[in-house]
Amino acid sequence: MGTPVLGRGCDQQLEGPTVKVRRIRRAAVLGASMVCASALTACALASGANTVNLYSAPEENLQHNVDRCNAESGGRYQIVYHKLPRDADGQREQMVRRLAAGDSGMDILYLDVTWTGEFAEANWIREWTGENKAEAERGTLQGPLETATWEGKLFAAPKNTNVQLLWYRKDLVPEPPKTWGEMISTAQRLKQEGKPHWISLTGAQYEGLYVHFNTLVQSAGGHIITDDGKRAVVDDGAVQALRALRDLGTAGVTSAAMNNAKEDNARQEFETGQSAFEMNWPFVYPSMLENKPELAREVGWARMPGLRPGVPGKSTIGGANLAVSSYSTKPDLAFEAAKCLRNPESQKFSAINDGVPPTIESVYADPQVAAQYPMRETILEALKDPGVRPVTPAAQNVSTVLSNMLSPIAAIDPQRTAERMRTEVQNALDSKGVMP
Repeated sequence: MGTPVLGRGCDQQLEGPTVKVRRIRRAAVLGASMVCASALTACALASGANTVNLYSAPEENLQHNVDRCNAESGGRYQIVYHKLPRDADGQREQMVRRLAAGDSGMDILYLDVTWTGEFAEANWIREWTGENKAEAERGTLQGPLETATWEGKLFAAPKNTNVQLLWYRKDLVPEPPKTWGEMISTAQRLKQEGKPHWISLTGAQYEGLYVHFNTLVQSAGGHIITDDGKRAVVDDGAVQALRALRDLGTAGVTSAAMNNAKEDNARQEFETGQSAFEMNWPFVYPSMLENKPELAREVGWARMPGLRPGVPGKSTIGGANLAVSSYSTKPDLAFEAAKCLRNPESQKFSAINDGVPPTIESVYADPQVAAQYPMRETILEALKDPGVRPVTPAAQNVSTVLSNMLSPIAAIDPQRTAERMRTEVQNALDSKGVMP
């Protein structure tokens, strides 16, 4: 999810194999101080008659696509790239405040995949219709399209996507475990043999833990809320997911810091050589290539483990979508510009240079992209059989409640926790007792 957006929005970005990890550190320092992506003259153009204001999370090389689209427009529009905060909560807060005030200075909005329902229900973004809709859907993978859809209507165009994979040590485990239980038992055996055995994951109380829970729920064929996003379900599949998390938390095969671990913490654990398995986004691979090349040679990847033999796990989709603000005074130009910013050429460039996986399937077959993504076939398999977080206007509330109730995972009581979840998730859907 350029530079990974680590934290709640980490699933928006990943780092491509040839992008140096030092860029992550450098961009983290510089990103907050850079309001406009281009020179000061670009900021001055923000009120021009043909100006299209793009509000997006920081991506180190997104300006290249902005400049190319501006050149190709022949003067019809001039995109100005305004950088939002690095963390997803900060991005959402800034956009929500301005949209709630009816701010007409925002045209194209970069949305985390979990925000579609909220922004659409609030009438802050425009529906994609006609040829705009057809172009946004053409060749786009179904999973990412689901994240951009609310009540059967398309409200954004998928820009990039992401899925977590299971990373494993081939020198310790010749074949990856197929199920969650097999992964735990294998780790316990390695522990008994005195070998590296940790299972590294994001166990901290935030969105990353909710992602793992949703992955398990989807893998079990379960539901947290109804498809219309309005009623809490927390069915037997969700109970199975709770049991799986509890089993991991009590198995003695995670680090002592697991309950505070976020994406980069899990990455660092694996790179120390103490882990046999890591469940994380693909940004971890280029980090290994740079920091631990000898370890990278021993690492394999696979789809996330499922809960039942013969049924692969469904990885929760991350990524970002482009929407057009309802308050934009230039919607036609905004749609045209947004389509260019997420077309195959733009997605190819971003995949290679900013490490954000494409949503358009054909881009994966490009030789340059293929060379940079040795795990592309596994990513595609997961994207074609995805786990999508429930789309609801209350996504932020649901995430807050679930991450709180899931932490620490060793304290989960599957049946009792599920009963509490039904009540608390319904309250979150009804905006009761939760700060959005």
